[in-house]
Amino acid sequence: MLITHDTRCALDTVVDLVNSAPEDDTGDTGDRGTSGSNKSDRTDKADGLADVTALGEFVRKHEISDVGTLTERDLAAVHRVRDRFAQVFAEPEPRAAAGLINELVAAAGTTPRLTDHDGYDWHMHYFAPGASVADHLAADCGMALAFFVVAGEQERLRRCEAPDCRRAFVDLSRNRSRRYCDSRTCGNRLHVAAYRARRKEAAG
Repeated sequence: MLITHDTRCALDTVVDLVNSAPEDDTGDTGDRGTSGSNKSDRTDKADGLADVTALGEFVRKHEISDVGTLTERDLAAVHRVRDRFAQVFAEPEPRAAAGLINELVAAAGTTPRLTDHDGYDWHMHYFAPGASVADHLAADCGMALAFFVVAGEQERLRRCEAPDCRRAFVDLSRNRSRRYCDSRTCGNRLHVAAYRARRKEAAG
């Protein structure tokens, strides 16, 4: 499917947003449809957006425009939006995912408009002028995910199949074959573990 530059940026943003969520001792990120697993090898249990400073760094990293001074209220609102996006990634049914996305973009007061700010070519913004950072994320990222539902490609919104990971990612492979958030880490690690298991079994 055709992914424009601004949609790709929104996808990268929403994936990082969802993956910033903290994990409890069972490895559960709190979203629906996932289960806990052994996380003894994981070190990323802390909230990646634990405070306003971290939120500011997130905003700068993803070049989120038209954001004023951030406050604790913004942080709490972004946490709520993050939880809703996590539910979208955990939802296997397109109709239910569509309902979640509709709620997000409607609550954000979505206002589509063309813009070419900061030297970028023409692209769409969906957040209303002066919107909070939470509404900005809900509108732009929500619409990016909506395109996948419309295209019948919602299954590309996935969680890593590594049992000790479960990070969110968007599978943009041609044949929808991607299983891990990063094939060089989670994928290779599981392949090595499976190989060692086979060798052990063969050796008796």
